[in-house]
Amino acid sequence: MTVDPKKKLRVVTYNIHKGFTQFNRRLVLHEIRERLTAVEADVVFLQEVVGQDHAHAKRHAARWPANGQHEFLCHEGSHNVYGMNAVYQNGHYGNAVVSRFPIPLWENLDISHHRLESRGLLHCEIVVPGWTERLHCINVHLGLWARSRKFQLQWLCDRIHEAVPDDEPLVVAGDFNDWRQQASAVLSKDLGLYEVFERSEGALARSFPARMPMLSLDRIYVRGFNVGGVERLTGGPWTNLSDHVALAATLTR
Repeated sequence: MTVDPKKKLRVVTYNIHKGFTQFNRRLVLHEIRERLTAVEADVVFLQEVVGQDHAHAKRHAARWPANGQHEFLCHEGSHNVYGMNAVYQNGHYGNAVVSRFPIPLWENLDISHHRLESRGLLHCEIVVPGWTERLHCINVHLGLWARSRKFQLQWLCDRIHEAVPDDEPLVVAGDFNDWRQQASAVLSKDLGLYEVFERSEGALARSFPARMPMLSLDRIYVRGFNVGGVERLTGGPWTNLSDHVALAATLTR
């Protein structure tokens, strides 16, 4: 799909499960790269991206990328930023944004609520040709506990109030772990954001577990856009790549 950046923006959010199939049975990072390249998205929000892992690099020596997964998943000429969140003995992982357009400014914020879960908020400002304003993209991966998510949603709201002008376009996407479906009300009331599948289809997209999605954990919230279309990237070559379903949206200014 060819996108005119002056009019449309195609975005994807995907929890890649560190490049492995469900239950870590098989490394599928190369297949994920092929699928993401074929989608031709302008901005991709990625969660559970491995920046470094010495054990996996040794175990999968023939197929493990020399650089971080965020760099490996870039298509030619694209730009990327990586926010390291969780650090462990053999390496680290976090969120990443891959963009067709330059990312001159970005910041990764620690929104961990307790020491058992390391969570981050990756805020990027992207320069889209033909746009007078910066495109603000915030990639989130919220906690598994409801109490943690309550605090993290408030921190997200605070960040947007402080750093995103009301008249500049905004996309907030990622893995919200919001199985109680409380985030939309908070983000709508406090920030004027709406979720693209809720707006287009009347309900959030079920995205987890990928083989038989029951829970609506992954979201794309926007402000300053109309929704031109939404899509669950399932079936065919997407089958068995991650434990989450990738979600896509085409947005118009």
